[in-house]
Formats: sequence, C-alpha cells, structure tokens
Amino acid sequence: MKLPIGSAADRKRNGTLKMQVIVLASRKGGVGKTTLAGHICVQAELAGAGPVAVIDMDEQGSLASWWNARSQALPRFARVGEGGLQWTLNGLEKAGAKLVVIDTPPYATLEIGEIVRFADIAVVPVKPSPHDLRAVGETVDVIEAADKPFVFVINEAPTNGLLTLQAMRTLSKHGRVAAVIKTRQDFRSTMIKGGTVQEIFPKGKSAAEIAELWDAIDSALNKHGVQYEPAA
Repeated sequence: MKLPIGSAADRKRNGTLKMQVIVLASRKGGVGKTTLAGHICVQAELAGAGPVAVIDMDEQGSLASWWNARSQALPRFARVGEGGLQWTLNGLEKAGAKLVVIDTPPYATLEIGEIVRFADIAVVPVKPSPHDLRAVGETVDVIEAADKPFVFVINEAPTNGLLTLQAMRTLSKHGRVAAVIKTRQDFRSTMIKGGTVQEIFPKGKSAAEIAELWDAIDSALNKHGVQYEPAA
C-alpha cells in the first residue's frame, strides 16, 4: 500500500493543530495492537476527547471487524481510499474529528514508517518477554527516524510481577512506560462482541488500566503542545 508523503505539520492551519493522531506501532506481531487501539479510541470518546475516528491500516482488518461488530455508533470508522491516508485525515478533520487512532501492520518497516509520519504520538505495545524486548529496538528506530514522540505500553502482562518489573526497567532506558495492562480474558471476550472492557465491565480492573493508559497518552500529547478541544 503506497502512502503519500505527509506529516502532522501538513494538517496545521494558522499555526494550530485541530486534530490529533495516535498511531499504534510495533514491528513485532502478536503484541495486542488491535485490542489496544479499540480500547484507546473508546476511552478517548468516553473522556470527552472526541469525536474520535479509527483507521485500520492492517491488511488483516481485525480492527475493522471489531468495529463492524459494534452496536454503538461511536467511535466512527474511516476507510483509506485511493486518495491515501493524507486525504482521509484531511477529510476527517474537515468533518470535525478531534482524534484519530490508527492501527498498523506488523513487520512492514517502510509502511509503518510512512504511517508514523502522520502521528502526533506513537504508542508501542510490548509484551514482557525476552524475545519481545529484544525486538522493540526496531520499532523505536522507525519512530525516531520519523522524529515522533512515543510511549511504551507493557501489554498482556502476566501476574508474575518480576517479569513486568524487568520489562519496565529495560524499556525505561529507551522511553516512557505509559501503563501496564495485565492479561485478562475480558479483553478478548469484549472485543469479539464489538465492545471494550470499559463499556461492558466499567468497574473492573481492566477498565481502570485502560483509563490510566489514556490519561498517560493524553498527558503526553499535551506535553508536546498538541491540544484537543473537548466535546461540548
């Protein structure tokens, strides 16, 4: 899939950026990007950062399948057509979107790098395992080449706190760890039904972790000078 060259700066008008873009990025497959993308966009909508739109750039289309299974109208879903990602983002901004969450394919370094160019922040999910930690450097290289801020999310963390602590120490050498998301069945079961943990189990531990993750992402976005206008 060929994408036009562009960046967050291309969407600035009169020196202000009206819409934020979050890109889920990882060169390692199986880290839970799609699950996090769905949960982040719903949490952002609940937190008043919307209207929120999601874009699925992974050819597997898992995020699109999740959205198609939803009964709720929000967040909205946007397809990338022949005009490319730049054209789609411009259209969403004109339509009043305040936040866009983009899921990306694993492995394709060039494609991920081009998508990250449009990001205001990249979110990098990492499982707390030696193999995943060794692979994270490739993702960081892609994001840094695009000169974008990023945060890590330790995802699908086991109940064994030692492995998670070791992962936090390792990742902290490269950047900020925004949150730790534990491995729980409710993430999978709610996604199958087109929902999220905060919608179906709003008082559960998983919902609290997603809320913490969104707060960290929101804080990082504001720290880098990108402000959204909360929905009325």
